[in-house]
Amino acid sequence: MADANDLLARGREVTTKLWGERAGSPDMPAAKLAPEFFGLVTQFCFGMFWSRPNLDIRSRSLCTVAQLAALGKTEELKGHLYGALNLGITREELIEVLMQTACYAGVPTAVAALTAAAEVLNPPK
Repeated sequence: MADANDLLARGREVTTKLWGERAGSPDMPAAKLAPEFFGLVTQFCFGMFWSRPNLDIRSRSLCTVAQLAALGKTEELKGHLYGALNLGITREELIEVLMQTACYAGVPTAVAALTAAAEVLNPPK
């Protein structure tokens, strides 16, 4: 089992691929409230799971988008949509994933996810 420093390093590698310099931003209100929390999230979610070898980061990103959409976690979904775009996942692929949410999580859930996605995928001109 990897130690905490190794998990943190692996997690930072993943989050940098997703969000670049914005990864782990201390500007988030939650990070200001609980500064240690996001280091733990980086170790646990990204260091322990996202960095596992049997599924690539692109696939994990698509899974995460689908899961957040199905759970109705639209604020977190927006962040992961930005990350997916940074990985090269296309706007069209993301829309398809969110549309498919209707089959398994319901039409209202898919509408909420697509509405949140519109902020990310259709930025103001």
